[in-house]
Amino acid sequence: MSNWLLYQEGATIGTKTSLGDDILMDEIHSDGARLTIKRSSKYVSVSCSINKWIEHTRFFNTVRDAKREYRVMKPVLVEITDLLNTPDINQLKVWEAISNFVRRFP
Repeated sequence: MSNWLLYQEGATIGTKTSLGDDILMDEIHSDGARLTIKRSSKYVSVSCSINKWIEHTRFFNTVRDAKREYRVMKPVLVEITDLLNTPDINQLKVWEAISNFVRRFP
């Protein structure tokens, strides 16, 4: 978990997205995963991505719920990036892990 850093050294936190959402948390993992919590007037979202593999967004009613799930999602994303960094990458296993992630975190 120590390979998570503030995205752009925290410069994005407190800024607005192009849709007008406020960025509350924004971290990137050294292996390319990213998690962001954004708040709009109607919902809170957690967006996660792994470079060239997945873009997934979840929606919540409260910041508290979003933060809880954000923390739970981090190690699972790292498991997927670990698969991507194996010498003989098995793309089927990666896609299975991504499918499981999306099912676990709809």
